[in-house]
Parts: sequence; C-alpha cells; structure tokens
Amino acid sequence: MKERLQKFMASCGVASRRNCEKMIEEGKVKVNGIVVRELGVKVETDSDEVLVNNEKIFVEKKQIYIMLNKPEGYLCTLKDERGRKTVLDIVKVQERIFPIGRLDYDTSGLLLMTNDGDIYNKVIHPRKKVDKIYEATIKGYPSKEQIEKFCKGIDIGNYITAPANFMIIDGSERESKVKITIHEGKKRQIRKMCKCINHPVITLNRLSIGDIKLDSHLKKGQWRFLKDSEIDYLKNL
Repeated sequence: MKERLQKFMASCGVASRRNCEKMIEEGKVKVNGIVVRELGVKVETDSDEVLVNNEKIFVEKKQIYIMLNKPEGYLCTLKDERGRKTVLDIVKVQERIFPIGRLDYDTSGLLLMTNDGDIYNKVIHPRKKVDKIYEATIKGYPSKEQIEKFCKGIDIGNYITAPANFMIIDGSERESKVKITIHEGKKRQIRKMCKCINHPVITLNRLSIGDIKLDSHLKKGQWRFLKDSEIDYLKNL
C-alpha cells in the first residue's frame, strides 16, 4: 500500500506529521538509501525501507495515549542539545511517543502524549478550536479594561491572538489567581498576553484540553494511560 512519506513516519511514531515534514525538508530521511526532501513522495509501506537519522522505522503495532501531570523544569521535546530534562525522562514506555502540543519549560499541568499522528493533528489544528484551560498566578490585580483587552485579542508581537476568556478567582494588589481559556497554542502565548496587560505570570498550570481534564489523583511527575472514553473523545474531534 502506498502512503505519503510524512504520514507513514507519523504512523511509525517518529513524530507528529508536521514535525515529520520538517525532518524530510531537513534531509534527515532516506527512502531505499536515497535522501528525500520533497513532501509529496509516497512510499510502499510493505516493501520500501525508510530511515530517519539512519535508523530504520517500522509501523507501530500499538497506539498509546498518555496523560502526564507535567512538572516545571521539563521540556516538551524529545531531546535537548543542552542536556536539559525532557518529558521523556518521566514517561518511559517502549513505544516512541511525542507530546501533543507544548507546555513551556516553566509551565506545569496537563500534557497529552501519543504515537498517533492523526490524533496529534486533530488536537492542535486551529480549525478545531479545542479549548485549553489554565490556572495562573499573575502580578497585581487587573482592571476591567485590561481584562477586556485580553479577551478581545491582543498583539503579542507580529500576531494578534484570538478571543479568549479571563476570569479572576481571587486577588489582591500584590497578585491574583485567574483562570484563562484559549484555543490557540503559540509559544509562551499566555505569558506574552499577560505581559501585554502589565500583569506578568508568576505561575502557570494547564487544567484541561477540551473535555479531557487533568486527573486530580496525578501528582506532578505522575502519568497514566488515557481511558477509553478519553481516547474516543480525541478520535471524534
């Protein structure tokens, strides 16, 4: 059966389809001994030999879905050139898995991980508008005008964010605890948005992705496999 190279790579658990495309363009992929850089190439999944970074890849026999309560101080990458800890130092399974989206190094909370490239694309695709809810501690107490500015969409530097939700849970002149809902996932987006209204983030923790909520029984650094109902939700996005 013929299949696009990047889709085959994702089904093998190499990375998300988007990151697989990047690896192809960077010349890290060989098909039958020849470096391939074009994204339109199709491979015969039963007979062609595909190497990524000179390692042969195979279709994963088992698809897995994991919920991690990510602690601060871990990267959501598969490897770090500077030797910093990544989430794969916590979640150690036989299958090659990758995070669905990202949480910043200094952000904690719900992180989903899988070897299913199709599920990855469903969760992060902008058209799906999957809500992500965060709890943040910010400096100071924002005014009504600042909150309205945040919620309408704010310029965080060459990008205007989509409408968001901002609710104060508790606060004082010194700091406030707030709940923030966005459906985008730009790098350090919430931190940039809060900085733009002059209330920088002190701590940030993700509570949910769509209907999937962080398991209250999971302490930071603990993980579990997703329940069937949670997997079904992701597949039906």
